[in-house]
Amino acid sequence: MSAPTLVFGWGNASRGDDALGPLFIERLRALGLPGVECLDDYQLQPEHALDLFARERVLFVDASLVCTAPFEVSPLQPQRDASFSSHAMSPAALLQAYVDVHGRAPPPATQLAIRGECFELGEPISEAAQAHLEAALNWVLGFLR
Repeated sequence: MSAPTLVFGWGNASRGDDALGPLFIERLRALGLPGVECLDDYQLQPEHALDLFARERVLFVDASLVCTAPFEVSPLQPQRDASFSSHAMSPAALLQAYVDVHGRAPPPATQLAIRGECFELGEPISEAAQAHLEAALNWVLGFLR
């Protein structure tokens, strides 16, 4: 049986602050919160629509160069977009894939975009991104209550 809440983070740990999604998941998973399943991957793919089945809500977590620091939270709706056939699928396109596969609305979904500064290959996570990660982790505890 699936946990009611899925928290899904993605990113590339080899590209500096792009590691924010997987690092967020690693830290949240270590808390062992009841009713919360944590999932991370390199990128979103259409197959992940199956991971959303039987959930009460989903939180998508990724690094962002354009959000306001330290993070932004926004509701998501299913939407067909150009990312559906690319290597960088958006959460909205994944929600649309859920609709296409299951023939019904997906669980309520929210995006947590954590501000990153440096996404260069081989770079470690920046100090600013580490601070933004801490702020996002503090926020999520209230969200998950």
